[in-house]
Amino acid sequence: MKKIIRSFKSKQDFKPNYLGVLVNPYFITRHNLYKYIKKLSTKFIDGKLLDFGCGSKPYKFLFKVDEYIGLDTYKSGHLHKNENIDVLYDGKKIPFDDNSFDHIFSSEVLEHVFDINAVMKELNRVLKINGKILITIPFAWGEHEQPYDFARYTSFGLKSILEKNGFEIVEHIKTANYIETVFQTLTAYLYHSVVPKGLRTILTLTLIAPLNILGIFLGKVLPIDKSYYLNNIMLCVKIK
Repeated sequence: MKKIIRSFKSKQDFKPNYLGVLVNPYFITRHNLYKYIKKLSTKFIDGKLLDFGCGSKPYKFLFKVDEYIGLDTYKSGHLHKNENIDVLYDGKKIPFDDNSFDHIFSSEVLEHVFDINAVMKELNRVLKINGKILITIPFAWGEHEQPYDFARYTSFGLKSILEKNGFEIVEHIKTANYIETVFQTLTAYLYHSVVPKGLRTILTLTLIAPLNILGIFLGKVLPIDKSYYLNNIMLCVKIK
């Protein structure tokens, strides 16, 4: 039974269905990420894809490409144990030739990059012209993987960075709305700072799950405000 519960909770981490609202303290964030990455991944239908900052490649199964290569850096706020990395590098020059990839995917990574313009230039270099890049990056989220957490970007700041480095935005999504973001921030705080580790399973069901449900409900019935949100998701194309 314990194995079944662990397997269910593990699946709900990155591929949450609506049952995940009961067991995932980050449900609002993760459900939105999964939903929109799944939607936009259909744009990547062939060729060679680079997963920049791949970690365990939790969304690899969504991309129907010919070749999927995961790249990550030696320096990280977590150990790379049990991850699925093909190439490790120093975080400076990406170890691939110009125009090596048809597409690029990078999820929840760029906030950990100190010089984002330098990295975007490198991503542009290894991407073929007219190639697509799909990025997700948090806007409202606590510091994580310390000390390698360097930035939060508004939609306007990220748009400026992308355009300056040769990309054109095709689709832009802000995940969650103001009230959903408030509730997600609250449940993350409770899970990390209030709930004792030994009681996390039971209190997630009895305390956090009701807050997940309430946040989602209020997010649908109250006036929509997207000035405060969880993530920017941007699908871009390299134009120069």
